[in-house]
Amino acid sequence: MQHHHSFKRGTRSKLSKSFKDKGKISIRKFFQEFQKGDRVTMQVEPSYGKGMYYPRFHGRTGLVLDQRGKCYGVLVKDGGKEKLLVVHPIHLTRSN
Repeated sequence: MQHHHSFKRGTRSKLSKSFKDKGKISIRKFFQEFQKGDRVTMQVEPSYGKGMYYPRFHGRTGLVLDQRGKCYGVLVKDGGKEKLLVVHPIHLTRSN
């Protein structure tokens, strides 16, 4: 039987902004660039839906493998497996 819920189900707190952050999105963050091998943390920008990853990976850290158009291929460990996510740079922040 198929599950009957949407992509954003159960994400009220993950996909909401505080009142101080509401408004236009940052152009600097939208056009930021990453190099192969950079470590990034996934933090969703709720007002921009394109290139958004599945909410289960929110807050995870991954490794940039390649660039795919405007987005980046990010390798993330999920349990014992490695998964490749295609994420827009607005949803990524540089990690140390």
